[in-house]
Amino acid sequence: MKKRALIIFTRVPVPGRTKTRLMPYFTPGQCAKLHVCFLKDIAVVCRKVEADIYVCFTGGDGRYGDPPDDKENILYRIFGECAGYFPQEGDGLGERMYRAIKQVLAKGYASCLLMGTDVPEVSCRDLKQAFEILEKKDIVIGPTADGGYYLVGMKTAGREAFEKQTYGHGSVLANTIQSLKRSHLSAGLGKELHDIDTKEDVAGCRDRLRFQKKLQKTETGKFLIRTSRISVIVPIYNEEKMIVNLLDSLRKIKDRCEVILVDGGSTDRTLDYIGPEFRLIHSPKGRAHQMNLGAQESTGDILFFLHCDSELPERPLEQIRSVMKDYRVGCFGIAFHSFNFFMFTCRVISNHRIKDRNVVFGDQGIFIDRKLFFDAGMFPELPVMEDYQFSLTLKARGEKIGITKSRIYTSDRRFPAGTIPKLREMWKMNRLRKKYRDDVDIEVIARMYADVR
Repeated sequence: MKKRALIIFTRVPVPGRTKTRLMPYFTPGQCAKLHVCFLKDIAVVCRKVEADIYVCFTGGDGRYGDPPDDKENILYRIFGECAGYFPQEGDGLGERMYRAIKQVLAKGYASCLLMGTDVPEVSCRDLKQAFEILEKKDIVIGPTADGGYYLVGMKTAGREAFEKQTYGHGSVLANTIQSLKRSHLSAGLGKELHDIDTKEDVAGCRDRLRFQKKLQKTETGKFLIRTSRISVIVPIYNEEKMIVNLLDSLRKIKDRCEVILVDGGSTDRTLDYIGPEFRLIHSPKGRAHQMNLGAQESTGDILFFLHCDSELPERPLEQIRSVMKDYRVGCFGIAFHSFNFFMFTCRVISNHRIKDRNVVFGDQGIFIDRKLFFDAGMFPELPVMEDYQFSLTLKARGEKIGITKSRIYTSDRRFPAGTIPKLREMWKMNRLRKKYRDDVDIEVIARMYADVR
């Protein structure tokens, strides 16, 4: 086989100098860590391809090793011994790519691929396919979904692919193809992939993670899972008996997530207990309206709707992320502190309802992908049954509900004392849901659904 070369075209992952379009969504340090993840994943892929590997870099400084093949250099620690490290040269991205390809082909290689680093889903099969295309075409290009490209390959260094080109917009690939046609050069396209340049790209990659188990195991996949931002949204109204315990639970996690309390016009002492450490917004009464407003004011990738009378388990954020790597919507299993037989029965039925009927209620702590929440129309602004209808909407869309391993404890304040009264209340709630499905006027149902506060 004729000798092949593969150039990794990259910045040195220095905080504040790399993946800057992702700031402030990610901090400068996180941007650099994400770039390191890209490089580690690409290094694994490239080692499986029969080609000499070169690393062509820009943006380093003395802190990262000098010369570039110094063992203290961050790139060296990732790629180790390879065919060579050399700096990018020239004015403009196109000129730098051209010079890199020209320099490597001058060493006697039959073909050369140059690829960027922000395509964590690239596989060795994609690179092998690109080399195969290059055997029949003058140039091969690996397109990205946003209209650019992540890879360009040549057998003879030519400026035609790079001359008079601008980058960073959706017409890069189309303009490049037109330029090659005018120069009478044949071009073949490799597999289209997604690059990660923006917050929206990150969201798209996280969504694809749910269907690509191999991607979850990559350094990039693991980074994106553990950095998903969670917004905890709590509707409150006259909760002076419950708010203190809730705030104690939220203090344990508030520095690692966004917490938004949405008051519906409390007339008791609820607001007196809420200090400046928590964000409080005000809304007209109505749990659906309160939760929707909280969602609109939030910034999280995952929205977690928590009832005030709920008690969180240990490590709730980690459990949410664990479920959301595979699902777009999930919840906690429910439990009660009561030892009453019918409360235990309610616990069993509620948790099996998720698995058997794919229906979840609000007291189970619903969490959901941000985009899905708004695409599904948010909670319907009903006086009651807003969580039930939202769950039915998700079910109609074909969404499967994931469930955490730990349970969320919810108060049994809706259920009266005594075994028989509890059973009657459970039966009543079941009949109210049946009335709702039968299109009974929601105001009639709301009057039957008494407010327990």
